[in-house]
Amino acid sequence: MRRRAFITLLGGAAAAWPFAASAQQSGKIARIGYLSTANPRSAPNFAALEQRLRELGYIDGQNIVIEYRDAEGEIDRLPDLAADLVRLDVNVIVTTTDPATRAAKRATPTIPILMVAINYDPVALGHVDSLARPGANVTGLFFQHLELLAKRFGLFKKMLPSVGRVAVLSDSLTVDQFKMLEAVNRPVGLELQPLNLENPPYDFDKVFRVATRSRVEAIFVLESASIFRGRTEIAQLALKRRLPTSFAFREYVEVGGLVSYGVSFSGMYRRAAEYADKILRGTKPIDLPVEQSTKFELIINLKTAKALGMEVPDRLLALADEVIE
Repeated sequence: MRRRAFITLLGGAAAAWPFAASAQQSGKIARIGYLSTANPRSAPNFAALEQRLRELGYIDGQNIVIEYRDAEGEIDRLPDLAADLVRLDVNVIVTTTDPATRAAKRATPTIPILMVAINYDPVALGHVDSLARPGANVTGLFFQHLELLAKRFGLFKKMLPSVGRVAVLSDSLTVDQFKMLEAVNRPVGLELQPLNLENPPYDFDKVFRVATRSRVEAIFVLESASIFRGRTEIAQLALKRRLPTSFAFREYVEVGGLVSYGVSFSGMYRRAAEYADKILRGTKPIDLPVEQSTKFELIINLKTAKALGMEVPDRLLALADEVIE
């Protein structure tokens, strides 16, 4: 495995604070509510958040309790799960998707909401007034996912210059991403074949059978919580059918995907833990600017490339932050 210097999110790591130690001495237990749209507690993003909390002195079951609620892809369950967290009187609610953030906002105007905005613009959707002054009870982290998608598409085309027909894996939460992809593709002229996923948990095998019949040459995967949950199955089905794949996050590449370009998921969640620490110490969301990531990572799985019988251009390998061999 070859690495360049790892790129961290803007802002760096916050210094540890004595809240956790003093809470443990006083017997006070902090409560964090985690409202997940589709991914279980075993997901790597949550593991990164939990690890950073431990580093800051928070031990689950000792001086902190994490109330994890997972809608398992059923978005209509989110309001009830959010209401449950409010009844438990948690100190902060962590959300990652637009539906989860919306459900939490409707459930409480007072409990701080910490969003890790993965695939949406919180200002455009009205979750915060501005990045500098969020307003109300919401703050967190985000990145410009649509602009990033355009860059990812360009890198994928450079990696596969002869490809003409590309399948696009999408669902109901990726409509804005698909529109952006269509826009950036107009001057390129590739034939895009939508593969729309419905009713989670998704039947990925079915859509890949459709892709095979359509004679697509590559798969471009849009990002949502339910799609991320199926990352291993997606990567392996594509590999089995000898289809190159492009993803937004390294977690797909680590399980057999070809290439990803995006923010560091683990980095964002570690930073979210630092924001949670500030909130638990008494900082109000209105006083915590929404942090925007400006550093991204290109990850290439050379082992997958070899299995697909393809050569990755040297210029792309030179740009990669990590090459899995």
